[in-house]
Amino acid sequence: AQVGRMSQPHWAGQRGRGSFILMKFTAWLARLLGRRLISPLLYLIVLYFYLFGAEARRSIYQYQRNLATWSGRRELQPSRLSVLRHFMSFTDTLLDKLDVWNGKLGLEQVTLIDPSNACTQLRQEGRGQMLVAAHLGNLEVCRALAELGEQVTMNVLVHTKHAEQFNRLLGEAGATHLRLIQVSELDAAIMLQLSERLERGEWLAIAGDRVPLTGSRTVNVNFLGKPAAFPQGPWLLAGLLQCPVNLIHCLKIDSRYQVIIEPFAERLQWKRSERDAVIRHWTQRYADQLAQRCLEAPLQWFNFYPFWNEDDDTSA
Repeated sequence: AQVGRMSQPHWAGQRGRGSFILMKFTAWLARLLGRRLISPLLYLIVLYFYLFGAEARRSIYQYQRNLATWSGRRELQPSRLSVLRHFMSFTDTLLDKLDVWNGKLGLEQVTLIDPSNACTQLRQEGRGQMLVAAHLGNLEVCRALAELGEQVTMNVLVHTKHAEQFNRLLGEAGATHLRLIQVSELDAAIMLQLSERLERGEWLAIAGDRVPLTGSRTVNVNFLGKPAAFPQGPWLLAGLLQCPVNLIHCLKIDSRYQVIIEPFAERLQWKRSERDAVIRHWTQRYADQLAQRCLEAPLQWFNFYPFWNEDDDTSA
């Protein structure tokens, strides 16, 4: 899936513009000054990111154009103003993240939408589940669900060597039911740990639109009318663990967060000869449902890197 992209580094290999120390300092500053005083600082930082991040601007423009063309909604066609508004939406999300870390965003400010009652039923049965998310909206708000609502342990699987540092930051903020787990390889030790956590009724959360868990395994599917490479990792993991899989999104609609749980699959199963086809099927279903959610919150897609490769028929 990297054909035609060799001149550009994978997004995970690029150095972030922030760091753990900067995030810790920002969280401390937010506690000290409050949202009103720290807001101008964050808006200036993101404005700088907008002005000097040419690739990020192009990536958001590309996303908005694909969304508008795929949906047939002309009002979603991109412009300089719409791209700037997208960046400002990201600033608003960062401010809300700080409120979550500092315990200022509680369950009363979040609406849980779970039509099938899947989460409550699984918790009552003491069963774990996998929740597949995306970089759409603000998943930090799900801490309110884990900490205050369902009172379950949420294990967020990440591809970062700073997981333990972020766990310390979360602990200092009072998060006792939320933990980050670094997952770079699906080795036996990791699989055993995850299986044990599921047996204890804990939940696993993983992004379905970023770095593959196992090496460079991706699958090309249609997303917003164009081919894009999605990781196989979440679906391989679900098949190996044989656990229920649901989708989770957290969107800010009318100044209020909605945590949406979508039923997805009770089990992912396949024969050896069918594995690739089964994974492609579930990945396409995920991409289709993600596309519909993007329409509900068009300015809350926060992948600031080339998601589609329009130079050829493969994806970045």
